[in-house]
Amino acid sequence: MSKNKAKILGVTVLSSTVLLSGCGLFGTETKKKIDPPKTVTVGDKNASKESDAKDKGKVENTVKTELYLVDKNGYVVPQTLNLPKTNSVATQALKYLVANGPVTNMLPNDFRAVLPEDTELSVDINKEGVATVNFSKEFKNYEPKDEMKILQSVTWTLTQFNNVNSVKLKMNGHDLTEMPVNGTPISENQSRASGINFDTTDVVDLTNTKPVTVYYIGGTEGSYYYVPVTRRVSNNEKNNIIAVVNELVKGPSGKSNLVSEFMSDVKLLEAPKYEDGKVTLNFNNNIFGSFEEKEISQSLLDALVLSLTEQKGIEKVAVQVNGKADIKNDKGKKLSEPVTRPEKVNTGSF
Repeated sequence: MSKNKAKILGVTVLSSTVLLSGCGLFGTETKKKIDPPKTVTVGDKNASKESDAKDKGKVENTVKTELYLVDKNGYVVPQTLNLPKTNSVATQALKYLVANGPVTNMLPNDFRAVLPEDTELSVDINKEGVATVNFSKEFKNYEPKDEMKILQSVTWTLTQFNNVNSVKLKMNGHDLTEMPVNGTPISENQSRASGINFDTTDVVDLTNTKPVTVYYIGGTEGSYYYVPVTRRVSNNEKNNIIAVVNELVKGPSGKSNLVSEFMSDVKLLEAPKYEDGKVTLNFNNNIFGSFEEKEISQSLLDALVLSLTEQKGIEKVAVQVNGKADIKNDKGKKLSEPVTRPEKVNTGSF
């Protein structure tokens, strides 16, 4: 059992508040789950239709956007919110990261925006996929402890868009090579490869390691969500796919508030197979966890797919157990087809 698995023992009632394209978030070591009570309301059918039409209109006038906000434990976490439709989605996304700005009434519980209050900004994206953000002078009015969080939030929020590969920062029209308060260096090619929520626990020699980003589970009962964490792995591990799986099995740091659905005895039975954007993984039986019906937890699968598709060139993941692909998730759905990354992460309402 991974060391953080014990944190979630005994949890048998789980909300579906955080979903990936309709998939459930979090499984437990017991397979018993209690569905929320269903209510049936009898009312005016015409009034109901009018209400449905209004709701549909509201949805059609919005666009789902990932905002990288900060949770109560200090993690930078994607939260997908419905923002007004606009031709400037990248600029709008960053404006919704400004404290006490338009995002205020939309913030999920225990989350906060990271850019200083009253910060103004513009975003220019060139044909090479470089997004240059020009901040007003208010940008420097942040607490030193938030410096890395701001850099990560801006970078990951912008790189969700297909036409953005990397990010450059300016303030009052002047290029920033380092953050203005604590001097954190800004890479010339600031991108997702730069990492997020760094965890260097037990890493003695950073020079002989490389970063990989994996997704663990954070939050509390009723509002779980996926948290990207960048770990350091040995340069001796040449296969990044194996490195990602190993970090998921290893689980998050015992000092963190995160957990992993992977049991500590989960193993790959052979080297991963990669072809045309698809990676195929063959696990031992322990991937089923405690499910007597030999089902794979959907939240485990979600974390695996999210983690692997952060690797360049990987678009979908096929899972086998003992060489067999005829398996199901804990919703009873057959996993006969490779799983692709969801368009947006953490789409539930709180």
